[in-house]
Amino acid sequence: MTRLLLPLLTLIALPATAEPRWYKGNTHTHTLWSDGDDFPEMIIDWYKTKGYDFLGLSDHNILQDKEMWMDTTALQKRRKKLGKPTMDKYIARFGDDWVETREKGGKTEVRLKKMDDYAPKFNEDGKFLLVKAEEISAGFKTSPIHINAVNIQETIAPVKDDVDVPTTIRSNLKLVADQARRLGIPILTHINHPNFRWGLTAEDLAAIDDERFFEIFNGHPMIYYEGDEHHYGHEMLWDIANTLRLGSLNMPVMYGVGTDDSHDYHGEESSPGRGWVVVRAEKLEATALVNAMYAGDFYASSGVSIDDVAFKDGKLNIRIKGEPGVQYTTVIRGTPKGYDSTTEPVTMPGKDPQPTRKRYSKDIGTTFATVTGTEVSYTPTGKELFFRAVITSTKPHPNPTYKGQTEMAWTQPIVGKP
Repeated sequence: MTRLLLPLLTLIALPATAEPRWYKGNTHTHTLWSDGDDFPEMIIDWYKTKGYDFLGLSDHNILQDKEMWMDTTALQKRRKKLGKPTMDKYIARFGDDWVETREKGGKTEVRLKKMDDYAPKFNEDGKFLLVKAEEISAGFKTSPIHINAVNIQETIAPVKDDVDVPTTIRSNLKLVADQARRLGIPILTHINHPNFRWGLTAEDLAAIDDERFFEIFNGHPMIYYEGDEHHYGHEMLWDIANTLRLGSLNMPVMYGVGTDDSHDYHGEESSPGRGWVVVRAEKLEATALVNAMYAGDFYASSGVSIDDVAFKDGKLNIRIKGEPGVQYTTVIRGTPKGYDSTTEPVTMPGKDPQPTRKRYSKDIGTTFATVTGTEVSYTPTGKELFFRAVITSTKPHPNPTYKGQTEMAWTQPIVGKP
């Protein structure tokens, strides 16, 4: 197995610019082009007015680059709750001159505009950027395998049911890497919602040497961030995967992204604004953002903001942007060197796509330190295989995905000393 994406990135240089700064963005969003319930322009307008710097509209197995018309009656049926019609909202926001309709077969259809049509309306140099994206939606038997490709330029048709779960993932990643190499551009991929229908295991995540990213947080209510009594939550999946990658597979760490996976924009269950990434990049360009994320210079968030995070001179320092009346607890967690690697098989109930899963020792995902407050400092002892920080606030999430959710943030895993 070869790593096809990372060598490509090293060939792409950016001109010298001002100091890097933080850019907030979401890479996983759906529209009427697949299974979302609103027009791309309405969705982009929401994110831009909420202060996001970049956005990827990642519809399933399609880019918004062909002629597409939709029956307005079918459009409205996607709404899970009654309310002001989607078309009325669209016209009210963008006007009759922008909205294109036609009569065909006794039905009124509306044109879904291509990205090339609407991007000039929203893109602003240094202020807001639309990045082309696709959710490559494959699967192996009953395990859904969804991979977001960010800065993709041509639609990729998914490969399904290829030998096993890891092989199916690799086959789809190879298609992305082939496109990136052929076009000479960096494309970032991240594995989506591993607990969706309990489709993926930590071992699946660990095995993919061509992948560096997965969703530590996804705002869809069906992704089971916390896991359940039979399945690990995303935190443990991440720690197990990185323990295996570093401890036995001689592979680099996997980074964690935060996303919305929004489908519903009229007050329903899978709504926007729940999770995002904040990337420290040289400029607001797709290449700069992707390069920065491959360098690990970003964090994931469901509400907590970070002013600075740095690992320098053998010490991790984090400065949290505190809010009045909100308390912050940062847990430094990871796995020690010489960890107990024993496992035991556990049979899963029902029609689980992975009928047998492994249980790991308490060494994996252990807590190295707990720090309260907005100034966090941690000096590793040298005994850590890797460590990372997860910040939890006491502020309830304004649009929770699960019961009792508070706002959080996740920094990327660190291996060894700088």
